[in-house]
Amino acid sequence: MAAHRVCDAHRHLGVLPAFPFYGGPAVNPDTTARATIAELIADLDAEGTEQALVVPNYGVPDPDIAFSFNELVVEAAHTDDRIRAALWVSPKPADAERTAKALALAGGPEVRALKMSFLLGGRASDPACAPQLAQIFDVARQHDLVVHVHTSPGGSSDIDEVGQLVEAYGDTVAIHLVHFGGGVSGHIKLAGERFFDWISAGKRVYTDLSWSIGFAPHWLVREIDRRGIGHDRVLFASDQPWGDFAGELAKLRAATGDGELAQLVFQDTFADLYR
Repeated sequence: MAAHRVCDAHRHLGVLPAFPFYGGPAVNPDTTARATIAELIADLDAEGTEQALVVPNYGVPDPDIAFSFNELVVEAAHTDDRIRAALWVSPKPADAERTAKALALAGGPEVRALKMSFLLGGRASDPACAPQLAQIFDVARQHDLVVHVHTSPGGSSDIDEVGQLVEAYGDTVAIHLVHFGGGVSGHIKLAGERFFDWISAGKRVYTDLSWSIGFAPHWLVREIDRRGIGHDRVLFASDQPWGDFAGELAKLRAATGDGELAQLVFQDTFADLYR
C-alpha cells in the first residue's frame, strides 16, 4: 500500500496550557500539538495523509479551552478539503450553554462528528447528564454525524459505562469508540465479545486502535476473520499529538497486512463514514 493512501480518523488541533497533572509540576506532555492550521496542513503534507478528521485538543480540566478550538477546526476544514471537523461537546449540565453553541455549528458540511470525553466529567449513567446526551445524539442523528467517545479502562470512560451509549443510541447514530477500550480490560471486553455482539445486533459501532496494547490489533484482526464481521468497522487513527502517527501506522499495518482489510481500515471506511 502506498504511503499516501492513509486517512486519519482522529487527530487534534490546538495547543493546551501547561498543567500540574497528577499533583506534579505544570507540564506540556503533548509536545507535537499544533496551534495553527498551517502547521496542521504541513503535517498532513509530510505524512502524505489523504484525509483527516480533526478534533479540538483537550485534556486540561478547563472546559472553555476545548470548546474554544471548535471554530479553529471548522476553519481548518474550510481551508483544506482534506480536513473534516469534529466539534467538542459535553454531557455535563454545567456545559449546557457551551454545548448549545457548539451544536449550532453542526449543520455545516465540513462538520462530520461530535466529540466528547468523560475524562472531563460526567458519566453515561448519570441522570444529570441524560438531557445533554439526548440533545447531542439528536443533533448527530439529524445531521448524520458520528459521535466520538473516548474510552479507557476504569471509571467513567470504561467500556462498561461508555457502552451504555451504544445500547441507547447505536441503532440510529454511528458511534466511534476511540482507542478500542484504551487498555487491556477494554480490549478484552470488546474483542472477546461485546464489539461483535453490537455489530450483530445492528448497532452502528466503530473503533480505532490508537493507544492499543500490543496484542489487541492482531487479536481483533483474527476475530474479524474468524467471525466474518467487523471488517468495515475499524479505522486508522493517529491521535496526534497524544499518539504518534508513525508508530500507530506501523502497528496497524503490521496487523492488517496489505489486502482488503487494510484498504478498508486505511481508506474506505473513513470515506464511507466521513464522506
